[in-house]
Amino acid sequence: MTAYLSLGVVEHDPDGPDRILREAERVLAAGGRLILSVPYLNGVRRMFRPYLARRQARLRRDGGQFYQYAFTRREVRAFLDAGGFEVLSLTPYDPARLLRKALRRFFRPPHPALSPRGGEGFLNSSPLRGEDKGEGVRVRGKGKDEGEAGTLTRAVRRLLYTPLLLRFLGHMILAVAVKR
Repeated sequence: MTAYLSLGVVEHDPDGPDRILREAERVLAAGGRLILSVPYLNGVRRMFRPYLARRQARLRRDGGQFYQYAFTRREVRAFLDAGGFEVLSLTPYDPARLLRKALRRFFRPPHPALSPRGGEGFLNSSPLRGEDKGEGVRVRGKGKDEGEAGTLTRAVRRLLYTPLLLRFLGHMILAVAVKR
């Protein structure tokens, strides 16, 4: 096999990524590529580590089950190296996830049964209309506003995809490696 794709899988094994990586190493031919995506222990997650640890302890105490790990770049490099792979690249991505999640909390339309306006949310009542299609709030306008919203969106995207903000806000990390 020349390629092995594992997007959002290895972090869900409570014993860690080793068992899944052994299988990838077993089926790949020498020189085969591994493309792997895992949650990234970014700058924001590191800042809130004490809070997250307390929250996880509370969940375990209340009967919660293991869900997933998040990894630093160094940890991903180490487990890939130990698994017989040479890392070609480690790239954080999806820096807007935290922002989309925050915006959903503030701009989510109220439940239609509770809304006197039939479920219209804050953005829906403004000149720019909002949509929430599971990806967060998108702002969409008419005529002149559409161009301004598009320019703002492109500017924010360029800013979020700078190396510094990717390291601080990236939600996932994409690793490309080759089997030795």
